[in-house]
Amino acid sequence: MVSNYELIMLLVLFLRCSIHDSFVEASEVPAMFVFGDSIVDTGNNNFINSIAKANYYPYGCDSISGLPTGRFCNGRTVVDFMVAGEMLGIPAPPPFADPATTGDRLSGGVSYASAASGILEDTGKHYIERFTLSQQVVNFQTTLDQLRILMTPEDLTKYLANSFTVMVFGSNDYINNYLMPSMYPSSFRYSPPDFANLLLDRYARQIVALHSAGLRKFYLAGVPPLGCIPSQLAIGQPPPGKCVDYVNQILGTFNEGLRSLAISLNRDHPGAVFVYGNIYGVVGDMIYNPSKYGLSVVSRGCCGSGRNQGQLTCMPFQPPCYNRNSHLFWDAYHTTEAANYVIAQRAYSGPPSDCFPMNIQQMASIKI
Repeated sequence: MVSNYELIMLLVLFLRCSIHDSFVEASEVPAMFVFGDSIVDTGNNNFINSIAKANYYPYGCDSISGLPTGRFCNGRTVVDFMVAGEMLGIPAPPPFADPATTGDRLSGGVSYASAASGILEDTGKHYIERFTLSQQVVNFQTTLDQLRILMTPEDLTKYLANSFTVMVFGSNDYINNYLMPSMYPSSFRYSPPDFANLLLDRYARQIVALHSAGLRKFYLAGVPPLGCIPSQLAIGQPPPGKCVDYVNQILGTFNEGLRSLAISLNRDHPGAVFVYGNIYGVVGDMIYNPSKYGLSVVSRGCCGSGRNQGQLTCMPFQPPCYNRNSHLFWDAYHTTEAANYVIAQRAYSGPPSDCFPMNIQQMASIKI
């Protein structure tokens, strides 16, 4: 249900496009800057002292090279599909931590995403090093310093304003913090709603900081139904065909709050666009209507061990399943390349129930 206020905001955004009376084709989006966790990590953790790495086979077994790239997937991530020729048509942003990511390699954007990272500073600390949200924002400032050398101030302003900013956070703050009471005290200190509001408050500050640095087009991905991923199914042991309801229920405040945050950011920052991505709904649809997407296995990983192939995630040189395109989940935590394509496609051209108040294709058409 769309409220009257949301209808008014949709009209405002439409008028915002019309006032410019100038549009860019999707292929004219100059760059993408990616902030997030392992869902969109393209190899940053390869270069830091982290336990959370995907630099070994069978990760990457379906990549173009057939070799591991640092992506926590059998092939391409959601971002890889977003930037592909059939969507935005720009180069995949290289990892910030790669020493080669400098000079001209910055022109198409940069990925700062880091496996095990979260909104909170202590999230994922048992994996040792990772770029937290705040550190990723600091890393962006380093890139910005280099871009100031490569571009005139006027060109840099236009470049940043029309580039895409993708932010994928929140999952680790639950599975590698709140839902690990033996290691983290957050579940004793905060009720689920209070914890979600803590996350949203910290998240909002960093989003505003990126806006202040010149970025204007934001895609804010919600948290998927974590109670349905193989690791949580293995821990919670729900009845066959069911997810861990408690885990999914505590995510509601965060996702609803992130959608509301997008609305308030659009209201408070004219000249910018903030989009909420309903990843929970998209992944949920694949779980409950798998045949619609050519999927048949939605409750266990393609590579992993133990209950639901989720008790132990994909180990080095472990043979993965053969029918990878029919699996929703690649390992204990992450979706397959096949699922990532669906998520990206619905983010790119889906209805307001998938992306609110507009999808990525529509956002790309706005010239700021």
